[in-house]
Amino acid sequence: DRNKISLLKLSDLHKTQAAIDSDNESEEDDEDLDDDPTIEHVNIPHQGGVNRIRSCPHHPGLVASMADNGLVHLFDLTFNLRSMMSPASISLQDTHAHHNNNTANKPIFTFNGHTTEGFAIDWSPVAGSLRLATGDCNGRIHIWNAADSSANWSVDKTAFSGHSGSVEDLQWSPNEQTVFVSASADCSVKIWDTRGKNGSQLTWQAHSEDVNVITWNKSVGYLLASGSDDGSFKVWDLRAVSSSKAASCLPLAYFTYHKGPITSIEWASHDESVISVSSADNQVTVWDLSVEADEDAARRDTAVEEDSAFPPQLLFIHQGQYNVKEIHFHPQIPGVIVSTAEDGFNVFK
Repeated sequence: DRNKISLLKLSDLHKTQAAIDSDNESEEDDEDLDDDPTIEHVNIPHQGGVNRIRSCPHHPGLVASMADNGLVHLFDLTFNLRSMMSPASISLQDTHAHHNNNTANKPIFTFNGHTTEGFAIDWSPVAGSLRLATGDCNGRIHIWNAADSSANWSVDKTAFSGHSGSVEDLQWSPNEQTVFVSASADCSVKIWDTRGKNGSQLTWQAHSEDVNVITWNKSVGYLLASGSDDGSFKVWDLRAVSSSKAASCLPLAYFTYHKGPITSIEWASHDESVISVSSADNQVTVWDLSVEADEDAARRDTAVEEDSAFPPQLLFIHQGQYNVKEIHFHPQIPGVIVSTAEDGFNVFK
């Protein structure tokens, strides 16, 4: 089985060098020798293809994966992570014990309660909360709980149900321990509270096609953004959303720049108004939603058609990757984004 999880450590990163003129290439060769980035990796075998994977924010070595065979695995990769980040902290005795452990690098827990595969998975970011939510293509959502990072996990066998299509994405509230949001192929977005199983707290039709991804603003708790199969993404103000008026619920912002399905979306951790979006049109875009259109300038330049192709909120376009699947902002370095695609991954700023 060639399926695997890879832990990567990237160091000595620098700006990509411009093309070197052949006449000066030999002179600059020596200078570039120390500029090569370093990538260290550890591979962990995985049963089945990995649909989506997430690391716990409170225990980075605790990793959950959703497989294409319907199983959800939990791995404790703390030793692997420590050995990469702080090799000096790992004794020879610890290394021998790890390699002699028959359960090392194997799942500490596996859940087989989903009736089919899924792609929706998220850890709660609330401090002191060790909770996981997983959703499958049959529209069912299960909630996981644990007192610590050991194998003593409990998964609520009674699923949250209400979507008539696949649950495509899940996000926990950044500040409410029991609240999460789901996005579905039934075109709707639902807000749930784990304390009640009588249905969602809020439901609205977010798009006219599948809602593929959703992101909850970590700094402004009432802002959500969703991305759809139709290439659009929208920003929602939860204070204005009402299930009783779902048909007339209007987004705070609505963008149709991308020409392919939206595959990933995430608010920046360093700026509450910045959001990044990836699409099947092979573009990753960065937006600043605090920028407002200059209506006076638009009236003066009504004949300039090209301006309308690039909304004023669009800050940056990253290209060069094929079939971009996922994007994430670096949590500590403002502006740094990692994007994964069918042909590899990029780190850019």
